[in-house]
Amino acid sequence: MYVKICGIRRQEDALIAAKLGADAIGLLVGQKHNSPDFVSATVARDISRALPPSVEAVLVTHVEDVDELERLLQESEITTIQLHSEIAPSSVGGLRGRLPHLKIFKSVSVISADSVAYPEAFAKLVDGFVLDSINLATGQVGGTGKTHDWSVSREIVMRYPEVPIILAGGLNSENVRSAIECVRPFGVDVNSGTKASDGFKDPRKMEAFIAQAKHEQSS
Repeated sequence: MYVKICGIRRQEDALIAAKLGADAIGLLVGQKHNSPDFVSATVARDISRALPPSVEAVLVTHVEDVDELERLLQESEITTIQLHSEIAPSSVGGLRGRLPHLKIFKSVSVISADSVAYPEAFAKLVDGFVLDSINLATGQVGGTGKTHDWSVSREIVMRYPEVPIILAGGLNSENVRSAIECVRPFGVDVNSGTKASDGFKDPRKMEAFIAQAKHEQSS
């Protein structure tokens, strides 16, 4: 089970996540919506440089402009991006054309049964999808700490079997095994479920989450 720890803001948290067995870390760069977890492209670069080769750095962004996306990728030196916005398929195609070796994940805000059809326009343009929750009241996109209807996510997994799909949204060490059992995703992604009271990462919460997610794989 692929496990991504998102919302990393400092090098020590990234290295602990790597040591505990995370497959990827998410670095939030390029903010458009409410979130406390964003860092600069240069901070993201320094953190990603410190990671072992076995751990993937993912630039998670709200930015939709292709020129700005390319600039952030160049500044951060990160080669995997998670487009956490309502970016148009044509812009994703443009980014793919400019950076053919870039690994691209596209977020899907799981709101209702209608969300099942949303990935269709992107399925041939991206390397994977991240199914996440959205807080319509606050405008927070991702990192909400709220779960969504996993049955809808399961439908998305079944509809797009050729595309790796990562489940996010309100996951923690207590519910991740149930989530995996229900949705059967390629991977899971956690942010708020691994936070300490100071807003940085809690090593114990990261350890428990990774252990629960990886345990499901072998059971």
